[in-house]
Amino acid sequence: MKAIAITRPGGPEVLELAERPDPVAGLGECLIRVAASGINRPDVLQRKGAYPPPPGASELPGLEVAGEIVAGDDQALAEHGFKIGDKVCALVNGGGYAELCAVPVGQCLPVPAGWTLTQAATLPETCFTVWANVFDRVGLQAGETLLIHGGSSGIGVTAIQMAKALGARVLVTVGGADKAEACKALGADVAINYREQDFVAQAKSATDGRGVDVILDMVAGDYIARGVQALAEDGRLALIAVQGGVKSEVDAGLVLRKRLTITGSTLRPRSAAFKAGLARSLRDKVWPLIEAGQIKPVIYRELPAAKAAEAHALMESNQHIGKIVLTW
Repeated sequence: MKAIAITRPGGPEVLELAERPDPVAGLGECLIRVAASGINRPDVLQRKGAYPPPPGASELPGLEVAGEIVAGDDQALAEHGFKIGDKVCALVNGGGYAELCAVPVGQCLPVPAGWTLTQAATLPETCFTVWANVFDRVGLQAGETLLIHGGSSGIGVTAIQMAKALGARVLVTVGGADKAEACKALGADVAINYREQDFVAQAKSATDGRGVDVILDMVAGDYIARGVQALAEDGRLALIAVQGGVKSEVDAGLVLRKRLTITGSTLRPRSAAFKAGLARSLRDKVWPLIEAGQIKPVIYRELPAAKAAEAHALMESNQHIGKIVLTW
């Protein structure tokens, strides 16, 4: 099969189209003929040598795919309601930048009605991450206020739509007026330009001084300390990435007085059983919203897989709004 390989740690230019042996579906797995592969920040980190795949995972990059099931464990397929020939999207442990990808059947989800395979490839990584952190881990409820850092990112556009569809109020931070308008068009109630505005002051202003209930933070660094200031009593901060650095000096007194929860997680090393549980929740609670049109695909650019280096350079430019997808 053709695949995109990381030839050595480095910049986008180290991604090259290569030939690799076809993977084989093992016990509990299926083999997907990939039509499209979503691009995500962890792929960039892996390319740089900073995010190695977990034991047993493919060394090829790529954490989400959409395509057709062409082989697999018949019993596992039946248990999860799939069969050979079904169109699915899937969260994978690695190896998504390839024409074929083996994945635990429990991590597959049906392509939503009315969605193309390219559109469906934008769903798994962001939906699994947002559901696991915002809803499962810190329990955002209808009527609460969510602040999303990086509102125009792939994670951000999914979190906006999912939170709004489930009854929350949404604030976002963005880096420009065009991104602010895009987030509002997706349903964000307030867009804060972090280059010109202090998000703590804006979050307090937007909530009549109370603060927000939940923060989805992919920045870390000093954003954690500022997030503690922006949270309401009994607020929760869910940390999913550290793009702004790993160190922060937090006012522990505020954490105590406000009864705050600060939590973090990484999804890729979690077990297949854990991810299958998330898939079941998404299928039950989020897929109906998608098929009802309450959550829509946001694709900034589609590129042929051979242009993976260009796709990574585009992601690192931070110009994009929504997802970047490779097609095979």
